[in-house]
Amino acid sequence: MNISERKIKGVFEITLTQNTDDRGFFMRTYDQKIFEYFNIDRKWVQENHSRSEKKGIIRGLHFQYPNFAEAKLVRCIRGAVCDVYVDLRKNSPTFGRWESLELTEQNRKMLFLPRGFAHGFCTLSEISEVTYKVDNYYSKDHDSGIIWNDPDLKISWPTENPFLSDKDHKLQTMKDFAARQSAIEEEV
Repeated sequence: MNISERKIKGVFEITLTQNTDDRGFFMRTYDQKIFEYFNIDRKWVQENHSRSEKKGIIRGLHFQYPNFAEAKLVRCIRGAVCDVYVDLRKNSPTFGRWESLELTEQNRKMLFLPRGFAHGFCTLSEISEVTYKVDNYYSKDHDSGIIWNDPDLKISWPTENPFLSDKDHKLQTMKDFAARQSAIEEEV
């Protein structure tokens, strides 16, 4: 298992090592001691599995407001996705920046995202399956997101006409999110 921090502080790319023989392969996908060494171990409370059955589906960019923000450990177990994340941590020097990483069944990469990020992905294959662990429970009242084609973020998605859920068509812009954050902080 090889772990390296991405350009945005706190985000880690994890490449899994596969032992192969004529029977198939064995691969460790989680090791608490290694994750503790990189300070990315969490108490994972839920694991989700998403299956997409078309190329060009965008799911996201989703996040949950405090006190239900989630760290995520994301892996594509079938097919391929372009995984995108946006830094929403107000005091971060990279607030509002985004990055992407291709996660595929073949490249065996995972992505660790700390709390404070919007997250989504675009399918690059006809069938894509993504699993991800989270360190907090889902709360419908704290669920939100940033619109995929936000004009200020200018994310380079691998499709111009994605398949979206009704929910994802109606997400807020980054400006709206930042304004709401300021309002919340002023109330405290």
